[in-house]
Amino acid sequence: QLQLVESGGGVVQPGGSLRLSCTASGFTLDYYAIGWFRQGPGKEREQISCITRGGDSTNYHDSIKGRFTISRDDAKNTVYLQMNGLKPEDTAVYYCAADLICITDMTGYWGKGTQVTVAS
Repeated sequence: QLQLVESGGGVVQPGGSLRLSCTASGFTLDYYAIGWFRQGPGKEREQISCITRGGDSTNYHDSIKGRFTISRDDAKNTVYLQMNGLKPEDTAVYYCAADLICITDMTGYWGKGTQVTVAS
């Protein structure tokens, strides 16, 4: 089976932190750019961050810039998303995707998502 698996989601209070992980099974991430996406209640899916396959470049959506950090560890076949200063509007299902380059609509491998809930 070829798949991506997200983990690390949960329920936190505003201002809290979480670290999400995206791990590949059945293939290696060395040749792929990895994007993080999210879909909030009643909203469209949006890309919030992406890291190039060499890890030399990253980008962030304005909604999370300065609060979230993307990184990768190819030896562990894993990409991370460190989330600090979480807000209620960050509540969403978070997905990772693998493709050749960082583009808005990635069409490679996708995970099934992990739920993040931010509430008082």
